[in-house]
Amino acid sequence: MKGRASRALGEVKLAKEFRAFVLRGNVVDLAIGVVIGAAFGTVVSSLVKNIITPLSGILGTPNFGNLSIQIGRGKIQYGAFLNDVVSFVLIAASVFFFVVKPVNKLMELRKVEREVGAKKASCPYCLSSIPRNARRCAFCTADLLPSAELAEASEEVTASE
Repeated sequence: MKGRASRALGEVKLAKEFRAFVLRGNVVDLAIGVVIGAAFGTVVSSLVKNIITPLSGILGTPNFGNLSIQIGRGKIQYGAFLNDVVSFVLIAASVFFFVVKPVNKLMELRKVEREVGAKKASCPYCLSSIPRNARRCAFCTADLLPSAELAEASEEVTASE
């Protein structure tokens, strides 16, 4: 009887741990990313197959699938490989021009620049450039003096150079 109770308790604990693992933000985000990625892959493949590949037919034959070489009893179908390479290049170009470039442009438009005239000071310990109001150096992690004393120490450092 005692064995069943401890086993049941272990199963409940295991279920709680599993639920905590699955409901962590990064696992859910990854699952959403996989689903959206699969759907997006279908859209890109359709774009390449139904629009871009037929347009490449203007330059010549868009389907190399029938090309092959017979060596002994073996048949090397290099045409299928060429089709896959062309498909890869077209998909990569489509993703680059229709996704990467527009997203980069949007990110560039959203970029928040720091204030141009941001006041800087030098850390008196490692001489790194830090914001004037910093209380701890980001480089050497030294506790810094209040900003007035830091400004004086910074001026002394710059004067000695």
